[in-house]
Amino acid sequence: MTASAVETADVVIVGAGPVGLMLAGELCLAGVRPVVVERSPRRVPVPQAGGLVGQVVRLMDHRGLYEGLSGDAAPPRPVDVFPYGAMPLLLGGWADNPLYAFTIQQWELEAHLEAWAVGLGAELRRGQELLGFEQDADGVTARLTGGSLRARYLVGCDGGHSRVRKLAGIGFPGVSARRMVVRAADAVLPESERRALTDEPASPGGLTYRRTDHGVFASVSIEAGVHRVTAVEWDRPEVADGEPVTFDEVRAAVARVLGRDVPMGEPGGPGPHVLRRLPGFNTRLADRYRVGRVLIAGDAAHVHSSIGGPGLNAGLQDAVNLGWKLAAEVRGWAPAGLLDTYQEERRPAGERVVVSSQAQLALLAPGSEVTALREVFGELLADPANARRIAAMMAGADVRHPSAGDDELTGRWVPDFPLTRAGRPVRPAELARTGRPLLVDLTGAPERAGVAAGWADRVDLVVATSDAAPADALLVRPDGYVAWAGADAASLADALRTWFGEPR
Repeated sequence: MTASAVETADVVIVGAGPVGLMLAGELCLAGVRPVVVERSPRRVPVPQAGGLVGQVVRLMDHRGLYEGLSGDAAPPRPVDVFPYGAMPLLLGGWADNPLYAFTIQQWELEAHLEAWAVGLGAELRRGQELLGFEQDADGVTARLTGGSLRARYLVGCDGGHSRVRKLAGIGFPGVSARRMVVRAADAVLPESERRALTDEPASPGGLTYRRTDHGVFASVSIEAGVHRVTAVEWDRPEVADGEPVTFDEVRAAVARVLGRDVPMGEPGGPGPHVLRRLPGFNTRLADRYRVGRVLIAGDAAHVHSSIGGPGLNAGLQDAVNLGWKLAAEVRGWAPAGLLDTYQEERRPAGERVVVSSQAQLALLAPGSEVTALREVFGELLADPANARRIAAMMAGADVRHPSAGDDELTGRWVPDFPLTRAGRPVRPAELARTGRPLLVDLTGAPERAGVAAGWADRVDLVVATSDAAPADALLVRPDGYVAWAGADAASLADALRTWFGEPR
């Protein structure tokens, strides 16, 4: 290679966090060669998100990652209780409970996703920072500290301060909630004390909340005897951004919120342990997710409060929605406008997350009027229909992508129903491990098989039976959403063309 030569890749991904690594793995499954560039020379175990909440749990199951991440060999199970605005959603006993969750530290998630993506063939280049890029009709040239890299597309998965978003000129409107100060620390907290500090039943990981006249206290189990405690206060004197936070500062904030001192101590061991102060929350949503051949995903596209754990749910679903569409463009079979559906589908989902997080923050605020609102809201949540609706919003299970189908299934996440294939039981999630589109035919109609043959290079036909079949056949996209459901072979052909291009 000469000094002036430029290396090439199919797709350059900026950022090796969970979203960038998930996108890299998805592209590899679809036969595309991504290069992930990350400015940090090594993965640093910084305490950030502490679990996965929502539809993303079932998404991990679809990729065969759930057992390794959760340590649970059984299929995902919905949770019985989860907080919404520090109010309990009691969900136990529902046959169609949509809210799934399990605890995992973000650095552990990143380690799993890195091993998965690299094992599939993704190239990860650490210690390379994006300096700039230029795009034209045929591709994007990324200028990096290690040289230049030319690709068909560039995707920014580089967080809330995304350089890709800024360089692309994508607006990031929103609001900053500077009235509040959030302090958090990992602390040794006796279990008897922790139980006395909450009014509500615990969610997964022992997550509990307590709202008082002075703020909000939250606690979640990190390891035996160690909890991550958080104190949220409103209208406190501002602290200089550069002033280091101390454990005593967090302990004092907890005391102010609860109205008494709490016997909490600093944990031992190497950690990492949380000790931080946040001057409120930013809530922002990108005005576009795409400019030509440059796209953004995850926190680069949307930031919001962490209440309810929506960040990884939204970001990882961005990655899986984008991955197969980007691969279709690179491999040359994408129908016209397919890549545009990424923004059309995921930006409304981002708006939904923004609304939910802002509503929950409003329910946490101090004041007698908020207390009255919480009383009314609590009565509404006692109605299972209302609780189910809120749970679906938190999970992202209420998302229905625009589609031409009139049936209830099209545009929604594929339901989890029992199947029998070749005499053996199988779940839809197990069929999805390849990341390819699926035509699940539950009657074995030869006319549908004849139609599907034209797309055999990119769509897998699975013939199975079920006593609980929701339709004669389902066409399922790689991101787990139903593209078509029904029996008619002609409408199946239309759906195949719409989503997966012309037959070979």
